[in-house]
Amino acid sequence: MTVLALDIGSSSVRAQRFDERAEPDGELRKEEYDTDDPANVAAAVHRVLANETQDATSCFAHSLVAVDSDWNALTPILGWRDTRSAAAAEWLARRLDPGAVHARTGAFLHPSFWPAKLAWLAETEPETFRRAAWFVSFADYLHGKQETSLSMASTTGLLDLTTRGWDEELLATLGIDVERLPRLAPVPLWNDAACSNAGAGCTGHERAALMVGTSGALRVLYESERPQPKPGLFLYLADERHVVEGGALSDGGNLYEWLERTLSDASGSLAERDPRDHGLVFLPFLGGERSTGWNPHARGAVHGLTFETTPLDLRQAAYEGVAFRFAAIADLLPDVREVVATGGGLLHDPEWIQIMADALARPVSVSDVPEASLRGAAVLASERLGHEAADAPIAKVVEPRPERAEAYRAAREEQQRLYDTFYDAPA
Repeated sequence: MTVLALDIGSSSVRAQRFDERAEPDGELRKEEYDTDDPANVAAAVHRVLANETQDATSCFAHSLVAVDSDWNALTPILGWRDTRSAAAAEWLARRLDPGAVHARTGAFLHPSFWPAKLAWLAETEPETFRRAAWFVSFADYLHGKQETSLSMASTTGLLDLTTRGWDEELLATLGIDVERLPRLAPVPLWNDAACSNAGAGCTGHERAALMVGTSGALRVLYESERPQPKPGLFLYLADERHVVEGGALSDGGNLYEWLERTLSDASGSLAERDPRDHGLVFLPFLGGERSTGWNPHARGAVHGLTFETTPLDLRQAAYEGVAFRFAAIADLLPDVREVVATGGGLLHDPEWIQIMADALARPVSVSDVPEASLRGAAVLASERLGHEAADAPIAKVVEPRPERAEAYRAAREEQQRLYDTFYDAPA
C-alpha cells in the first residue's frame, strides 16, 4: 500500500508517495508559486499531481475564499498575512466577549481568522459578500465540494471545539447562515500545523515542534477528549481525537528574506556573538503579531541604533528577537521537555538553531525529515488505515550554552520591556 500525499504551502506545492510506514516511496514533486489567485494555485496543484488523485492533503490554515453557486472564486485567497481586517477584529471584540470566543473556539478575534475577515468582507465588499454562495478554505475550493474536515474547520476560528459544529454566536453576529459554510465530513484533509508535528514525530505533551517556514510556530499535538484552550495560545482540533496547541509568529522565513534583501552585507558568524555585543532590541512583528499578545496593530521595531550599528548586528538582533518570542510561547507550554526544529526557514541555518537553543535554554533536536508537513499527511492517513508510521529521524541535538544563559535571559527581558512600552502586555 502507498499513499500519495499532497502539501500545499503558502508559497509552494509538494507531492510524494509514501509506504504504509510513512517512508518515501517515490520522487518528490514540487512547484513554487507567487499568487493569491485560487484558480492559479489550483492549477499548480494539478500540475504537481500530474493527473493523479491525492490520498491525503496538508494545507495552510486560516485561508478564506468566497465562491459563487458555480464554484467560481469571487475573492483571492485571503490568508493569515492579510491584516486588512484589523478594524473588523476590534469591532467584533466590542460586540462579543473575546475570552469566551477563545474558550469556545481556541482561536482569537484577530485578522488571521475568519470572523474578522468575514466582517471586513461584508463591510468593504458587500456585493461580493451577498453573491457568495459559500465561504470555504482554499483546500475546500480545490476539493470542489461543500465539505471540509474538522482539522481545517477548526483553524477558521468559527468552530466550537465542544459541539464540533459552527459557532452559533459568531454566525449570528456575522449574519451568516450555516448553509453558506462547508459541511463537516471525515475527509483526509488536515491543517499544516497538525501535519508538521505528525511528520516530525512531535506527538504528546512533552515533544514540541519548533517550525520556521514562511512564518513560525511552536506546537504540541496530543490526544484530548475535552479541549481547553490556554490564554495566549491557539488550540485546534487535529482530528476526532487529537488537538494541536501552541503559538504562531508572523515573522519567520519571511523575516530571513527581508534581511537578505535589506542587509546585503551582513556576513559573519552570528552564534558566536554575545547578545550584548550589538546593544539592540528587536521586536519581530514586521508581519504583525500573533502569539502571545495577538495584537493586530503591533509592528516591528529596533531600539538602540547607533552610528556603530552594523548589518550583522541587525541580523543577529532579528534572529534573537524571533527566538525570544518562541521562548514566550514555550513558557505557556510547561509540559514540553523536548523541542524539535523543523521547517525550511530554520533547518538551513545552523546558527539560528543555536540561537534558538540558547534563548529557550533547552536542547533543540534537529529534524532529519526534509518535508515534515508532507510526510505528516501520509502519517495521519496511514494511521487512519491502522498502520504505524516509522519514527521520525533526528539529525543532531543542539545544546544550549550555559555560559550564555544570563546574557540571553537579560536580552529577553529587555525585549519584553520594549514590548510593554509600545503595546499592552499579553493577558
